[in-house]
Amino acid sequence: MAAEEPYSLATIARFQQLPIKEFEKQYKDHISGFREWDQLDHAEKYILFPDNIGEDLSIDEVNLSNGELYTILTNKAAKGRKKSILAMIEGTKSDTIGLILKKIPLSLRKIVKEITLDMAGSMERIVRESFPNAIKVTDRFHVQQIISEAVQEIRINVKKEIVNKENKSIKWHRENKIKFQPFIYKNGDTKKQLLARSRYLLFKASSKWTDSQKIRAQILFREYPNIKKAYELSMMFRNVYECNKTKVDAKQGLERWYQKIKEKNILEFSQASETIRLHETTILNYFKNRSTNASAESFNAKLKHFRSIVRGVRDRRFHLFRIAKLYA
Repeated sequence: MAAEEPYSLATIARFQQLPIKEFEKQYKDHISGFREWDQLDHAEKYILFPDNIGEDLSIDEVNLSNGELYTILTNKAAKGRKKSILAMIEGTKSDTIGLILKKIPLSLRKIVKEITLDMAGSMERIVRESFPNAIKVTDRFHVQQIISEAVQEIRINVKKEIVNKENKSIKWHRENKIKFQPFIYKNGDTKKQLLARSRYLLFKASSKWTDSQKIRAQILFREYPNIKKAYELSMMFRNVYECNKTKVDAKQGLERWYQKIKEKNILEFSQASETIRLHETTILNYFKNRSTNASAESFNAKLKHFRSIVRGVRDRRFHLFRIAKLYA
């Protein structure tokens, strides 16, 4: 029972007919094995499970509680169950984390062949210095998020201009005691509503638009050509992932995308493309095994759910102990 914790402590307390607070204390001090835990002394700084190492890992950061960030490495082969956690280390500084990971014998660290990660420079340095044989793969969804944010930035900037103009118009109408009537498109949207309601359709391929989104997109692209250009560039970038199977083909697709950005001359995409260029090598490594960091995101969701079940983190060491029992 202590190892898997299938029930909350409150539920078990009712079974035992003990006050919850009393049972929690008994469980923590005598039943769970927490006081004898071999990692108790350093648990707040790090917990380490070298036996859980594997060929394919994910590295990510997780919010343990109240903004306290931990860097977590997980073994993809465990699929989010027991033996998933290789390490949980306080903070995100590459120097600190690297020192902890070097407690794992080099012979074991050389086993790792591939690690998926986000675009943070610290993560890349951790992997490079701690796992000498591992290929670094920048997570596809973090990369696509940069492109999506560029599109949304353009939409938001246009919306701000429209809101400012509308506010000035409303003020003028009031001063002149004239009723203000906003312009309404044929689908029933005002200019402000058109831009606000277009947010989600700009994330999706046109083939997945609903009928109302098709009409809205037609109006949006007619009225705001720059948003249309941005959307086309984002879909072109998505096709690099979806329509290419090899690194060579994907590289050619990226080069065509870079060229198209030069032609369109949109500032937000020029900045995004520069970021892509800086991470191009690890982005293209995706096309070897098509690996993503989805398992790490899923595991983070599990930790968040567990934190909600236990109603927050009062004793960080005990919380990490319970996480280790469940997932390490």
